Amino acid sequence: MGNEKALIVGCGYVGLRLAMALPGGLARGLVRSAESLGELERQGIPGLQRDLDQPVEIGWPTAGAVVWYLVPPPRSGVVDLRLKHFLRALKDSGQPRRVVLLSTTGVYGHCQGEWVDEHRPPAPVADRARRRLDAEQQLQQWGEQTDGEWVILRVAGIYGPGKLPLERLRQGKPMVGENEAPWTNRIHAHDLVQVCMAAMERGRSGSIYNVTDGQPDNMAHYFNCVADAAGLSRPPVIDLAQAQSSLSAGMRSYLAESRRIDNSRMLRELGVTLRYPDLDSGLRTCFPENDAIE
Repeated sequence: MGNEKALIVGCGYVGLRLAMALPGGLARGLVRSAESLGELERQGIPGLQRDLDQPVEIGWPTAGAVVWYLVPPPRSGVVDLRLKHFLRALKDSGQPRRVVLLSTTGVYGHCQGEWVDEHRPPAPVADRARRRLDAEQQLQQWGEQTDGEWVILRVAGIYGPGKLPLERLRQGKPMVGENEAPWTNRIHAHDLVQVCMAAMERGRSGSIYNVTDGQPDNMAHYFNCVADAAGLSRPPVIDLAQAQSSLSAGMRSYLAESRRIDNSRMLRELGVTLRYPDLDSGLRTCFPENDAIE
């Protein structure tokens, strides 16, 4: 990246790790809360506190900078107003060299367990995925209107130290059995950081990349592996009929979608070598104190 200025919009779990991986002094994080701003300061990262739920001024020159946009959309509706406000603010702060947007593989919708690459048309089912697709379309329109460079990363489920369903497991919440659970996909947070950097450096402008370790497995198997690694009881097993009354609406929506995500383009075009190419290797980093999984 040379000496380019970098702005990480949404500098939370992934963004903070990205900021710390960049050359010292280049990254600035934009966050919503005072608590998040304090965390940036503790890590020696300059920060900006802005609420993208409202029209904003960035207050920092973005001309020629590289921008990672990691902010999740609002929790309701089908439009990402936060990205809309940010892109409008760029008119005053300056044209960045490139924007990398984190989206989700959820935009593909329910694929009956089929393998999915970037050529498959989006068909989101849940509103959370419709908001993500709206964000993708906004960024593409921004690129057309400003001739700005952009790359979209469609990211699978993120896991890593501090980002596992441990509280759910401790509470003993049930899960459907492996014979009924859908295919699911994931990426380790550390690998996602290197993909973010590679997309900025080597991604083709106007391209979309699936981001996953390429090793999909059963959702129930994922919960069981995490439970085993953490030394917790596996979740009680229920069937799909029971799930309609026993599981949250959010979990039911995930169970209603099944797909296996192809990461070939990411590996080929971004030149990424995954540090954690499967769940077993990734979970070892999450429980370093557990001799059984070292």
